[in-house]
Amino acid sequence: MRQGLQAIAVVLMACGLSWSAQAGSQRQEPLADSVRTALSAAVSEDDVHRAALQRSELVGARDAWVQRMQPLLEQRLRRAAVGQWRQEWGSQALQRELLETVWYEATRSRLEPELVLGLIEVESDFRKFAVSSAGALGLMQVMPFWMRELAQDNSRRLFHLRTNLRFGCVILRHYLDREAGDVFMALGRYNGSRGQATYPNAVLAARARWKA
Repeated sequence: MRQGLQAIAVVLMACGLSWSAQAGSQRQEPLADSVRTALSAAVSEDDVHRAALQRSELVGARDAWVQRMQPLLEQRLRRAAVGQWRQEWGSQALQRELLETVWYEATRSRLEPELVLGLIEVESDFRKFAVSSAGALGLMQVMPFWMRELAQDNSRRLFHLRTNLRFGCVILRHYLDREAGDVFMALGRYNGSRGQATYPNAVLAARARWKA
């Protein structure tokens, strides 16, 4: 796995892309068979939620949310320490795709979309190809063991927008359930720093900015 990540890093640097991330890492924990089965179904590409989330009233809510978030996203991208943001999200169409995907994956996992945006901001600063020193990948900095645990698939798929957001949102929902809905503790578990305040406070502060 380490050789694979090194190879990815070489390719990204050759393309002039920033790839490091400062976030911590989720810790692999034993999963009961029933939990593994449920999580595997939740990350599956067979999306049983699609019809429900395409109801006209929800599509209207999504579009209104995207319209409200897009100026904020562009402002954030311009301020971010990412010289290549135009390559990844430089067009309004790409920004809309990102926001629509955030809304969809957050909603299907019963998460606030603004919380997911705050988490992405803290984890990767919206760098689609970010790789942390611990090996976490992509926008939501998902650890490759989740791909092995739930999908038995190539971890490089975590650089795909929808795959990364689906795994990240399902994992955060799992941690929220583990922590009986306590967002602070669930965020700490997501980051591998459960019980420490720095990371949850950073994500919650970012969420508040997106909700303002």
